[in-house]
Amino acid sequence: MAVVGALALAITAGALVAHFGSDFLSDRSANGEGPAVSSAKSGEDSIAMSLHDAPRSLPVVEFEDGDGRTLTLAEFRGRVVLLNIWATWCGPCRREMPTLDRLQAKLGGPDFEVVAVSIDRDGIPVVTEFYAEVGVRHLAKYIDESGDVARRLNTVGVPTTLLIDREGREIGRHLGPAEWDTPAMIAFFRQHLSWETGASWLTMASAGRRHAGPPRLPQRD
Repeated sequence: MAVVGALALAITAGALVAHFGSDFLSDRSANGEGPAVSSAKSGEDSIAMSLHDAPRSLPVVEFEDGDGRTLTLAEFRGRVVLLNIWATWCGPCRREMPTLDRLQAKLGGPDFEVVAVSIDRDGIPVVTEFYAEVGVRHLAKYIDESGDVARRLNTVGVPTTLLIDREGREIGRHLGPAEWDTPAMIAFFRQHLSWETGASWLTMASAGRRHAGPPRLPQRD
């Protein structure tokens, strides 16, 4: 299963190069201080989400909502955000999206938001069609037809998911598909939402690793 997942990521990365050009791929963080993500730890059927050693600032990125309004991540300041970069032409993204929809249904509100930004060049209509096809009901529709969001965030493949704290800083990243609505992940987010800053998340997560370790994300093939 791990081999299949790696192959899917390789294919997706190749699709990104074809879609946006080779300059889309990067191994540098948004702030130029080295790799954006620490190496993921492989398990038999899952991949652990990578939490950074310290919160990282993010560049200003713009995308549009379903009504064509231009937004930035500043619109979500004060909430913990799970930012997912995806596309309808990405098979693993399509299989992952219902789990993000269910996560939003369970936890979405003034403290937490799943923000799924599609990089489809054909715009919101294809996202609307896909949402209707698979029954996504709780996620808002966001689009970045230019792919600039993915490039500026140094996304090397889709799906890529960033965990962003209430102050708009990246505190974790996961490359590849996952099941975001498992009981372990729901418990993880609920436990951490009461903490005010990304630094608190990382401190407590570090303490947790000395005991049971961080929750693991079941990888979707």
